[in-house]
Formats: sequence, C-alpha cells, structure tokens
Amino acid sequence: MPAWVVPAVAVAVVIVLVVVWIRIYNGIITADNRCDNAWQTIDAQLQRRSDLIPNLVETVRGYAAHESSTLSAVTAARAAVDAAGSPEAKMEASNVLTDTLRSLFAVAENYPDLKASANFQQLQTELSDTENRISYARMSFNDMVLEYNNAIETFPGNLVAGRRFRPRAGFEAASPEARTAPEVRF
Repeated sequence: MPAWVVPAVAVAVVIVLVVVWIRIYNGIITADNRCDNAWQTIDAQLQRRSDLIPNLVETVRGYAAHESSTLSAVTAARAAVDAAGSPEAKMEASNVLTDTLRSLFAVAENYPDLKASANFQQLQTELSDTENRISYARMSFNDMVLEYNNAIETFPGNLVAGRRFRPRAGFEAASPEARTAPEVRF
C-alpha cells in the first residue's frame, strides 16, 4: 500500500466529520429559528386579540355597566399579556386572558340586547377567529419546539448542541380542568 493512502483516508474522514457536524449544527440553528418564527406568529395573533379587547369591553360596558368586576378582570388580563417579558410569561398570561374572556362571554349570555348587537356579534366573531388562529399557531409552535428539542437531545445532535442550546417549553393546557373530558349524560 502506498504511503499516501493512510493520510489521504484520514483527511477524508476528517472532512466528512466536519461536513456532518456543520449539517447538524445548521439543522439545529434552523430548528431554533423556526421556533422563533412560530412564536412571532403567536405574538402577532395575541396582539390582534389584544387590539380587539378594548372595543369588546366598551361594547359590553354599554349594555352591562354593573358587570365592572368582569370588565376589570378582562382589562387587567390584557394588560398582563402586554406586559409579559418572556414567552413563558406571555403564554401564562394569555391563558389567564382566555379564561377571563370566557367569563365575559358568559356575562353576555344574560343580556339579550347585547347578544343581538351587530357590533358585539362582529367583535365576538373576530375574537373567536383570532382564538382559532392562536390555537393553530400554538400547535405549530409546539411542533417546532418538538423538532428543535429532538434535534438538540438526540444523538449526534446532542454532541453538537453541547451547552449552547437549551430545550424549549411548548404550550400546555391552561388548567387541569382542560385536561379532563367532560361527563355527558342524557
């Protein structure tokens, strides 16, 4: 065997390992960027919902002025979402806002004139559409988080990721009650 074969094979192996490492590293960066992009989609939908809430609160206030505690809770929950600094804090505040909006719509059930208001119906439809968009965006975010976490936690990605990349948290059910199936009786 010629003397140049062993060094050439060693160089080829090193080149292959470097190329594989670069591909894995770029895959992790891509997955991380997809998570950021999915979060930005959620954030945009949360902002859309946040923009709709003042109009909804004012519409309800016109019909149900004595429901001030519910209206205050919605306003406070909206402010908490806007003030949240981290994605995790925003996720939690968003879940609280969703719950307070449910109570606002429950209050609206007691006011037939409010339910019949075209403005209220339009806002309710837009808010419902936005909630559906948020739900879809959360599912997409969770898929991206799964892809990212798999990339950094499985072999050989975990070797490339090292300590630079940390697992991300996805969205979970807002409350323990949401995890249990309702009991239906006829």
